[in-house]
Amino acid sequence: MTVEWNDKQPIYRQLRDLVAQRIMDGTFPEGEAVPSVRQVASDYQINHLTVGKAYQELVDEGLLEKRRGLGMFVREGASGALTSNEKQQFIEEEIPAFVARAKVLGMSVREVADRLLGEGGEA
Repeated sequence: MTVEWNDKQPIYRQLRDLVAQRIMDGTFPEGEAVPSVRQVASDYQINHLTVGKAYQELVDEGLLEKRRGLGMFVREGASGALTSNEKQQFIEEEIPAFVARAKVLGMSVREVADRLLGEGGEA
């Protein structure tokens, strides 16, 4: 799988977000190992220190744990914690930005809600 890195944020942060997404969607199940630093560095053609920094952030957040001699593993409860954090961020940051953009475009919140319900079904 190829990943397109962007210039909007550091690669380690993008990798951290990618691993977090894979934890949430179950690609990296709780209790299971994530790919090694060397493997990820090789697969994505990035520096191993960059991978290490991304993994360390996830350790610091309590989502991954180091097992000496075995590697990094997804901690139990990581998926639920991530989902909860992502929902909170969505509510606090993304929805207000979305509503503000709709208003700039001259759309009412009701019009946006009706469109969302028509596109995505019931909430």
